[in-house]
Amino acid sequence: MRVVLLFADGVGIGARSPDSNPLLVADVPQLRSLCGGEVFQTRRPRHSTPHAEIVPLNATLGIGGLPQSGTGQTAIFTGVNAPRIFGRHFGPYPPSVLRPILEKKNIFRRLQEQGRRVVFTNAFPKRFFEYVESGAHRLTVTTLSCLMAGVPILTAAELARNEGISADLTRVRWPELGHPDITPVTPFEAGKHFWKIATDHDFSLFEYWLTDHAGHSQSMEFARTVLEDLDQFLSGLFDGFDHRSSTFLFVSDHGNIEDLSTKSHTRNRVPCIIAGRHRARVAQRLTNLTHITPAILQLLQES
Repeated sequence: MRVVLLFADGVGIGARSPDSNPLLVADVPQLRSLCGGEVFQTRRPRHSTPHAEIVPLNATLGIGGLPQSGTGQTAIFTGVNAPRIFGRHFGPYPPSVLRPILEKKNIFRRLQEQGRRVVFTNAFPKRFFEYVESGAHRLTVTTLSCLMAGVPILTAAELARNEGISADLTRVRWPELGHPDITPVTPFEAGKHFWKIATDHDFSLFEYWLTDHAGHSQSMEFARTVLEDLDQFLSGLFDGFDHRSSTFLFVSDHGNIEDLSTKSHTRNRVPCIIAGRHRARVAQRLTNLTHITPAILQLLQES
């Protein structure tokens, strides 16, 4: 039994407005297949399809203002209502007051305490490690969780062996990041690499942040490219995905890319897509961002 989690930053459930919602106009056949032929929209509640369960999640967590990555991701990866504890939404990095919670309750640590094999599949260039060694504190929830739990952060060496995934999927920027020997791959190939990595672990996470970047850009062309690359990545993953022994989850921390009429985040619900083994059981446990980590922990305990 394994769990494969794809976290995509800034993907909400938007309105049926093709002029502002790139999810409606992008060429995303894999996503449409998972969603039953039509990408998630505000007018569709939680539902089942032949391939997945689609669950709208509350990303506001009862707090006013616009959800942000620091508190939203802390909620996802700890199961704790971070914005309520902090008193407001905050981002893009987790505030210092939440770090003790993140250190104790992050999903990597808790799964390791169960004896599970875990991996954060994003690979990072040399300059990231230089940044960490400098004592800098502006780290994302995922990277900080790994450092706190002692989970190795993957390098260019793992990426070159197809044992890690580039944040942009294609690796096209790695030469300018100081790694001229890293050659590009297609998003589909990256998805196949993701699945291969996942077969050796109980829990595998990949983080895709370009969706949030595209939402802030308000560029329909850029947003479509980012979504279509993501869809090809999903196609590569599901090309080998074993539905009998694995559970796949797709989740986001807040809305953004689904409404290009605004440069800001949105208060829209975010999609959780669950496919594979025990998908209906997992879906029943989900209502908001704080339910992701407990659902994964319980799923692996029961399997």
